[in-house]
Amino acid sequence: MFKIVEKNELNPLEFEFFVIAPRIAKKAKAGQFVILRIDDTGERIPLTVVEADAKKGLLRLIFQVIGKSTATLANLQVGDCLLDLVGPLGKATEIKKYGTVLLVGGGVGIAALFPIIKALKEADNKVITILGAKNKDLMILATECGKYSDELYLMTDDGSLGQKGLVTDAMKAIFAKEKIDTAWAIGPSLMMKFSTLTASEAGIPIFVSLNPIMIDGTGMCGGCRVTIDNQIKFACVDGPEFLGASVDWDDFINRMHQYHNEEEVALKLYKGGV
Repeated sequence: MFKIVEKNELNPLEFEFFVIAPRIAKKAKAGQFVILRIDDTGERIPLTVVEADAKKGLLRLIFQVIGKSTATLANLQVGDCLLDLVGPLGKATEIKKYGTVLLVGGGVGIAALFPIIKALKEADNKVITILGAKNKDLMILATECGKYSDELYLMTDDGSLGQKGLVTDAMKAIFAKEKIDTAWAIGPSLMMKFSTLTASEAGIPIFVSLNPIMIDGTGMCGGCRVTIDNQIKFACVDGPEFLGASVDWDDFINRMHQYHNEEEVALKLYKGGV
């Protein structure tokens, strides 16, 4: 059992937990994730490790309420326990001194981007960060990302925080004035697709973190398969990071929406709406 020792509501749909998991906290690195279950009938939920405190034995996890399982997770309180917590899983981000790096995050993907921003800055890179959200209320971790960024750009769809526009608008402006050695983009699938196109047009390699449907997290079930350079890969063991230009984005986006209707129905039933 893994006890929740702190819970914070970042906005009505996004929550933050600090969970006691000392063995995982000692091993987790930027880019890796865990899979949890709330109870013995629960769905397995993959979440990026936002931070791991080896001394305190704590994991910091951030998630967005999408369906029944994440809604159930959001109802847990301090003192409650998760039944299972497995990890760290996936390949860690390759952290080294690249030079000048660009980090692009959108929505809850910012939670997965933050540990990479921090690690790249600690590796003595010049870090330029772009964060995007629909509005100021849905922008998360901006202050913390800014702490480890040499430059921070905030973009919102409605202009309520930072500049009005898309993250790709900021990318183009930065590429026009700055030499970028390597980039990362984590967020909604369409955001990652168009960030990849924007970076590729500028001749800049960009890594993305893919979050397809996942069950066991060890490469056995095949549920998280993605098409990379016309070959089938498993995001859980071959990723979750891949070069964006290698991803078959149409295939990935179609698979991401495969159970959208079922998620909506399950959530309505859980809330008593059906």
